[in-house]
Amino acid sequence: MDPKPGNSWKGLVSELQLERFQVIAAELKVTGRFLLRPLDAALELVTHLLARILGTNLVRRHFHLVLSGLVLFGPLLSFWVSKYNIFANSNHFLYRKFLRSTWGWTCILTGSFVVLLSFSARRSVPLSLRHFSRIGLTGLLWWGAQRLLTLFEDASGSCYEPMPPVQDVQSPAAAAQPPVLLLHEDLTKASCLKGNFLWRGYEVSQDVLILCFCCLLLLEEISVFGRHLSQQKSPGAPIKVLFLLCVVLLILWMFLLLCMLANFPNWPSQQLGGALGYLGWRGLYQGWYKLKPRWCCPGLPGEELFEKELKRL
Repeated sequence: MDPKPGNSWKGLVSELQLERFQVIAAELKVTGRFLLRPLDAALELVTHLLARILGTNLVRRHFHLVLSGLVLFGPLLSFWVSKYNIFANSNHFLYRKFLRSTWGWTCILTGSFVVLLSFSARRSVPLSLRHFSRIGLTGLLWWGAQRLLTLFEDASGSCYEPMPPVQDVQSPAAAAQPPVLLLHEDLTKASCLKGNFLWRGYEVSQDVLILCFCCLLLLEEISVFGRHLSQQKSPGAPIKVLFLLCVVLLILWMFLLLCMLANFPNWPSQQLGGALGYLGWRGLYQGWYKLKPRWCCPGLPGEELFEKELKRL
């Protein structure tokens, strides 16, 4: 029997619709390639330019001096910065979302970049894990440093409760006297501030410490990307995007550091934090990591990753 005319008509319509969808998909594919081509060219240009700048000896050898000058002279900006600007609010979005989790953002982006860079360069999982161990060791050291600084602040300070002044009608000068402070013993700094009491003692700015250290760490880890580009002329887009994100994060940390110093100056707590951050970077990247790579030393960024260096060895 001949097929029904209705069924043949439906089959013809479905074939026409399928061909139409294929034509539209091909047009969209061509348009997408046309639009992505300039974006890819811009990504290539920006990554090569930034990698070349950050990989120069001038930047790598003098970046810590720039940070030192920023920490030392940044508080002077408080004389010109308005106290009503948006960054003078300690509850600002950038402070809440980024400053309070500085190491978390640095660990995620830098760790991802280090793993992808080392694996794309040598295709070795053990070597990638060894380079990633630098980030893990730094995280453990930062955790220990936080505990030690907290113990130092609790041991060197005391908690006081301001008492309301006694109203004395016969002595009008009593109102001008400073309030009486009642000492509370066996209270930590966290519990003291939680009870809305007054804490007096020595402290180190942990925010400035971790910001300075993360800036130095980021520059050390991403400055080797230029050598990777010279080895692989066309690396994938994911590693380029990660590199740009790390650069943006470096700029953000420097901006937040400047905002803190200008809007919330606290001498010498912030300068002590910056000095400890510098000493931490100096001890790791200029000391420990310069040793020969083995089980107790992950080595410097880029070590044993590039062919030219391996031929020299």
